[in-house]
Amino acid sequence: MLNAEGAFRLGIASLLTVAVLDLIVAWALYAVFRPVNRGVALLTAWFRMVFAGIFMVAIAQLTGVLSILNAGDVGAVFTTEQQYAQALLGVNAFYEIWDAALILVGLHLVLLGYLMYQSSAVPSYKSGYIPKVLGVLLVIAGAGYVIDSFGRVLLANYSFEVAAFTFVGEVLLILWLLIYGRRINLDEEPATIAT
Repeated sequence: MLNAEGAFRLGIASLLTVAVLDLIVAWALYAVFRPVNRGVALLTAWFRMVFAGIFMVAIAQLTGVLSILNAGDVGAVFTTEQQYAQALLGVNAFYEIWDAALILVGLHLVLLGYLMYQSSAVPSYKSGYIPKVLGVLLVIAGAGYVIDSFGRVLLANYSFEVAAFTFVGEVLLILWLLIYGRRINLDEEPATIAT
């Protein structure tokens, strides 16, 4: 890992950027779906924001790995093998914390899918503003994360990744936001699409 320390540091910085972007996404989605159901939109945002906070804790484990491997005075106390073992524990801790936090992403997606599905019932949203099928696919994607998170806790040798098959809703959400999201006008209450 020390041979690729620069790439490792860049990876950590990239993950921190993702955590900050998660906070921005949570706020933006709250603003868009507040007119559908203020309480559910707020809960959806909180799930995403809490995930971002836990994700930062996980990322801090990777920063600790750098400290372990770069500590010159530790060599007097620990052997090289012990240092590498500690570093590996830090990397494993990152994955375990992140993996456990994915249940919050799953709940976020389930609630977001619900809001998208219900948006057609809000008079201020234009008919067909958000395809209902996108809401359904997001619920399915979120359920995949929840199933995987509980599966890893409840089953000792859980290796099946449901989310690897249910992620389609997330990809379609990204595409929908890129294509139609720029038309969203949040200047007036409630949110509408600019024509």
